[in-house]
Amino acid sequence: MKVKTPSGLLLFIPQITMEKVAIFADVQNIYYTTRQSYQRHFNYAAFWMQATENRKWSRRFAYAIDKGDSKQQGFQQILRNIGFEVKLKPYIQRSDGSAKGDWDVGITLDCDRLCGESRCDRLLSGDGDFDLLLDKVSKRLRCNDRSLRRTGA
Repeated sequence: MKVKTPSGLLLFIPQITMEKVAIFADVQNIYYTTRQSYQRHFNYAAFWMQATENRKWSRRFAYAIDKGDSKQQGFQQILRNIGFEVKLKPYIQRSDGSAKGDWDVGITLDCDRLCGESRCDRLLSGDGDFDLLLDKVSKRLRCNDRSLRRTGA
């Protein structure tokens, strides 16, 4: 970019393009993985600051299960306040006592569709099943992260 000073001096200022980042956060798997493997809670605010430092975000999703619990709804609002678009799926309790409520297919479809819009995408999950997805989309990305060890959650 060229800039002319008041004295008529012509300056050339390099254009700095900020890298875009997309974030796909599997909330339930992150919760259970960090609790079981590390006896901790995951700090989404700290992650957000680190992941978007010197970058612009393009898309940012937090995939969660909705049980209608007020504490959980408060947490989902915190995620929204940080900057995540929270996607909810209903929690399904079956008559045999088992439960259903995972986002694997939804996350996979979003990643496959949106990865590549940004220069750097981050998938957060403790689910080792996503290795196949990461292998596929990593061919289209400049970077991707696999920060938590595979747990097979």
